[in-house]
Amino acid sequence: MNRCIRSALTLALPGLVAAAIVSADAVTAQERTLGTIHFANSGQPAAQKPFLEGVLLLHSFEFEDAAAAFRRAQQVDPDFALAYWGEAMTYNHPLWREQDRDAALAALARYAPTAEARRAKAPTAREAAYLGALDVLYGEGSKTDRDHAYMAEMYRLVNQHPNDMEARAFYALSILGSTDGERDFATYMRAAAAAQPVFDANPKHPGAVHYLIHSFDDPIHAPLGLEAARAYSTIAPDAGHAQHMTSHIFVAMGMWDDVVAANIRARDVQNARNAELGRPPNVCGHYTSWLHYGWLMRGDLADAERGMEECATHVRSGSANPGEVGYYVNMRARHVLDTEDWAAADRWRAEVDLPGYDFVTAYAALKRGDSSAATALLERTSGMSDLPPRSTIMTLELQALIALEAGDGEKALDLLHEATEIEEGLPFEFGPPASLKPPHELLGEVALELGRNGMALGAFRESLDFTPERAPSLEGLAEAASALGQTATAADARARLRQIRHEPN
Repeated sequence: MNRCIRSALTLALPGLVAAAIVSADAVTAQERTLGTIHFANSGQPAAQKPFLEGVLLLHSFEFEDAAAAFRRAQQVDPDFALAYWGEAMTYNHPLWREQDRDAALAALARYAPTAEARRAKAPTAREAAYLGALDVLYGEGSKTDRDHAYMAEMYRLVNQHPNDMEARAFYALSILGSTDGERDFATYMRAAAAAQPVFDANPKHPGAVHYLIHSFDDPIHAPLGLEAARAYSTIAPDAGHAQHMTSHIFVAMGMWDDVVAANIRARDVQNARNAELGRPPNVCGHYTSWLHYGWLMRGDLADAERGMEECATHVRSGSANPGEVGYYVNMRARHVLDTEDWAAADRWRAEVDLPGYDFVTAYAALKRGDSSAATALLERTSGMSDLPPRSTIMTLELQALIALEAGDGEKALDLLHEATEIEEGLPFEFGPPASLKPPHELLGEVALELGRNGMALGAFRESLDFTPERAPSLEGLAEAASALGQTATAADARARLRQIRHEPN
């Protein structure tokens, strides 16, 4: 068994009564390796093991398991203030823009019925502050206002207890959660500045590395998160989300071997846990979607086909939940578009009513010389004035391909330039391309077809700025550079492709 979870009196915390604090010796080892934290608290010794397991799982966004662990701690010690705080924390998913306020308030109410009663009942001022921060997070007002107020409360807690690394870690998370899903680089750098001292003080802290990865999760800053990504995999090998999270940095850097390895680990850890709990295996989810994309980038088409077929079969069975259907649509789109296997759009049909599904069906039909499907889709959306930006990008791409087929190359280029302008104005989204067919890449492909090689070269370079080492954009870059006589650029792009695909030089 791994000695990975322990409580320790490493913090100089004013107002704590020594007899009420549990020492490291009172906590037994955990079977699951999830990381190491030091979190002084007033819970009974017998409740420490499930409580600390819950905090570690919370740091790795394993929310359901964390909530169950905190409830076990409550059963052992019904007056354990932070066990109720912990369960309430599991109902807030700040980076997923999800919050179950009612469930959180119900958990807090089991400790004491009102915010005032909870603060009065908490055995220490510090633990009262933790609970008080949640009364703000789940209080009145809009979620945006509450997120900002909660961040201010966590900042106050850190200032009052500067040696409390858990407060500092959750403060970093509160900063990340204050952006309403908008990726503001300055805010994310503030989160990194809050998380870094925790990592420095405890290199096995799962929250510190997790929040650093989120802070650096874009192609510009990703190299700063590589150390945290490498560390997280070994810190929490028994948390599926921890294994997957490393691939956020790897995707942002185009490290496809690492993307594949990380998501195989994540899938296998998750499915082992599913088997343990009597749940069905996951064949069509977040980890398998990223794994499929990694296989596509490496040119591992047999693996990608198998993963796609497993997901499609699950969706066709009627047992897939809405999230799984969404991942199926994205996987189908990327497989068809990135392999240019237009017949695959017919092989993997299902009853799905999502824009990305129709877009790829229409795109594939256009590429096979049948514009009817694309025209029908465009007619359905032509009267809509409130299309989301990415749907607008898809519409412009289809319009451009129709114009190209009709012989109007200039109109096609104008439409694609409009699509790239929209893309450039959107907040950066991590992971596989949020626009199923990156518009800069399509602009490059159309420009190549029209003999506008200089434009194509620039478009592929811009595409690679958004999606480093993306194989279709590298292929286009090599072709455009060759057409312009830029042999060194073409040779470099082809060498990078060979390395990605493990092909001989």
